[in-house]
Amino acid sequence: MTRMGLVIGIRPEHIAEYKRLHAEVWPKVLERLRASHITNYSIFLREPENLMFSYWEYTGSDFEADNAAIAADPVTREWWAVCGPMQRPLDSRAEGEWWASMEEVFHLD
Repeated sequence: MTRMGLVIGIRPEHIAEYKRLHAEVWPKVLERLRASHITNYSIFLREPENLMFSYWEYTGSDFEADNAAIAADPVTREWWAVCGPMQRPLDSRAEGEWWASMEEVFHLD
């Protein structure tokens, strides 16, 4: 199992709608995440900085393939088209990233 943490900004005018959408995530989006071995997925919001921290655990053996399956899924792509404009990616993110990856520096088991 691999723990993954990511961060992104959110546009303040979209916070309420983003929370509403994530209170009722589309079932097909959740199915695709589960099929791609993503578990224990949480998103946290920090205001007033308007930063979101995402955490999940990956239990598969080929993250690149599982991530590609998520990205190719038509319902997930539609979900991203709705949620993406609400987000504000960090300028410091790596090339090809939307959510910026974070380094794990501590874990209590």
